[in-house]
Amino acid sequence: MDGLVLSHPEQLDRLRSACPEMVDAAVLAGDPCFDRMLAARRYRDRFRRALGVHRGQRLVVINSTWNPEGFFGSGQHNVLPGLLPRLTAELPADDYRLAAVLHPNIWFGHGPGQVRAWLDRAVRSGLTLIDPVHHWRQALLASDAVIGDFGAVSYYASALGTPVLIAATGAGKLDPEAPLAAFVERAPRLDPYGPLETQLTQLIAEHRPQPGGADYITSAPGRSAPLLRRHFYRLLNLPEPSAPALLEPLPLTPHDPPSRTAPFHVRTRTSGTDIVVARSTAQPYGSYDAHGETHLAVHEETRDPSALELADVITRYGPADDVRLGGAVAWATEVLRLYPGCSAAAYVTGPDGCLVRTQEHGQFQLTACPGSDLDPAAYASALHAWLAAGHCVPAGGITLHVHAAGADHPVDVTADRRHPHSAAAGPQDSAGVESRQE
Repeated sequence: MDGLVLSHPEQLDRLRSACPEMVDAAVLAGDPCFDRMLAARRYRDRFRRALGVHRGQRLVVINSTWNPEGFFGSGQHNVLPGLLPRLTAELPADDYRLAAVLHPNIWFGHGPGQVRAWLDRAVRSGLTLIDPVHHWRQALLASDAVIGDFGAVSYYASALGTPVLIAATGAGKLDPEAPLAAFVERAPRLDPYGPLETQLTQLIAEHRPQPGGADYITSAPGRSAPLLRRHFYRLLNLPEPSAPALLEPLPLTPHDPPSRTAPFHVRTRTSGTDIVVARSTAQPYGSYDAHGETHLAVHEETRDPSALELADVITRYGPADDVRLGGAVAWATEVLRLYPGCSAAAYVTGPDGCLVRTQEHGQFQLTACPGSDLDPAAYASALHAWLAAGHCVPAGGITLHVHAAGADHPVDVTADRRHPHSAAAGPQDSAGVESRQE
């Protein structure tokens, strides 16, 4: 062998103990993977926007290495398959964004079709599956917390200062003298049967990045490119070029917001023009609020069409002038005719607004105020809850304050005088609303 590249002298010490014959071939050349992440840290906000992470949302990355003891395998316990539906059920969708980084061998060992079939329910509930080769570093840089195992991704996350919950320790799989083993030993553990939001909140609140946390990742941060090139040219017995040795920068990933088509149980509490909204794919145990209201919001393309018959709010996303649907107004009118038990149809036309047509109150345009940053479908649910509480939109419009993701998100609500009547509404005034302001 002409070279065995190591990233830190401690690896050389362990190599000397395990296989002294290889010591002469060892080359200390840092870690190019980690160097690329260090160089791209300044673009964290861009990577978050690429994943559709809203202001105040926490991005939780779930990662697994590839052997049976990894998080995806978890021996005989099958922790991850049961955990994913609970994550989307217990973590409010507007407070948390979920992404999964699975080792390439998981994808190619089982086949992409099988992996996607296993995780389909979670994907429909908002989980994004990250490209395991090209985009996992960007997701790691964007993350607020990682739930992982004894693989390298968890160790990289810790080295970047990100809090990590260990879900699978890989007992007996690691060299007990390796820094990775020490990290796994001292990292906080995930209780897969305990309340998940409580554990994540505590993890983030109590996390304190350890000084020197990246010390054992590489002994030459930012210098792997020149060190590796020097070794390669020495092997080729050629002089190095005079140009600097550089690594390919991490590219900005495609825009990949969550595609949620699973029904949402929406819990709301209304006080004046303030509406607290919490959306999740199941009614969390113990979430009953005697002073609040719960309704069902369903994407029109839900896997279970019977949920549409029960929906209080039906949603869809697309351009306002989609000819296949006849446009936003025609779509909303048709939905209220097809599902007379539905109170409101919400057509999301962009990141800042939506059209909402109701059975009893007319039609409205919702527009997020500057600084507001939520899925517009959450604004539609807030309006539904506010109207259901007995309020009416005045003729001049009103600003509602939607509270989610730890922030106030004001949204302007204006009556659409061109379409005052819904498919099933009775007589109303010309604005489809009362002329008083609550």
